[in-house]
Amino acid sequence: MTRVKAAAVIYYIDADMLGLASVLGRLRDDVTYPGDPGAVIHKRERPACPVKSPDVEDVDWIPLVASNGWVILTRDRRIQDHRREIQMVREHGARMVALSGRDARSTFDQLEIVLCQWRAIERLRPQAGPYVYTATRTSLHPVPLG
Repeated sequence: MTRVKAAAVIYYIDADMLGLASVLGRLRDDVTYPGDPGAVIHKRERPACPVKSPDVEDVDWIPLVASNGWVILTRDRRIQDHRREIQMVREHGARMVALSGRDARSTFDQLEIVLCQWRAIERLRPQAGPYVYTATRTSLHPVPLG
């Protein structure tokens, strides 16, 4: 009899990348996304996501995700211009990586960016929030939160 242990969620994939979330959610027990019913991956059980729907507004899910200490992966090529989101990140100590540029259009392109930057994203995990980084296939840069 194999025992299933609880998984520790680390990454939250935003609703704007549900295709990527579906791919990563089938491969990794530490990834969740809005509407995720939970899953058993590699003998680890990931609970259902507390963000029940992709329709939940940023002002509602960012505080919830930040309070869980999860790293947010989103797609936003101009994150630095979205002051409301930046304010939410600052207020709630969120940790965010925004896939940017035209390289982030399709699910495959998003997967390519995440795989190219995975080790760098992993190195951000211990860093306390708030922070926002932009990621492309070839770079990972901090966004000023000022």
